[in-house]
Amino acid sequence: MATFTVRGKNIEITPSLREYVEKRIGKVTKYFDKVGDIKVLLTVTKGRHIVEVTVPVEGGFLLRGEEATMDMYTSIDLVVEKLERQIHKHKTKLARRFRNGGLKTDLFKNDVPFADKRDASEEYPIVKTKHFVVKPMDVQEAIVQMNMLNHNFFVFRDAQTEDVNVVYRRTDGNYGLIESGN
Repeated sequence: MATFTVRGKNIEITPSLREYVEKRIGKVTKYFDKVGDIKVLLTVTKGRHIVEVTVPVEGGFLLRGEEATMDMYTSIDLVVEKLERQIHKHKTKLARRFRNGGLKTDLFKNDVPFADKRDASEEYPIVKTKHFVVKPMDVQEAIVQMNMLNHNFFVFRDAQTEDVNVVYRRTDGNYGLIESGN
């Protein structure tokens, strides 16, 4: 059985809410033999009920989903659907990655609703390639550049560490930073 870490931000995690989270989100564990500690963050901000879920599975694979509605239980249900769609959509690639049987493929036998329309051996097509110089700058300058370009992310070289990093705009309107390096 998977373990859960359920945290709340601006919301009290009641026993019934915790039970609902574990019951609904626990459904995604049936697809894998080994699942790590499932992290769930429930947030209420300006009337929006946001659910963020991270599910680590064997082989270093990570499932992640986020949903926001005006009702916490609806958000939980929608994030479960999103996670299951991810699993079903990528089942062939997951099965290849889990050659030793970590993915329970027998659950996909009559899998029509989420079937991937591509041939199982087809790779994801690259429809456009861009080349650009990654300039050294600090994080704040990278965010300004991203906003000026009206993009949702921006790749830059950190002026101090020389590492290539990415800043991005989160759905909550804040910014995130992905740092590369050792």
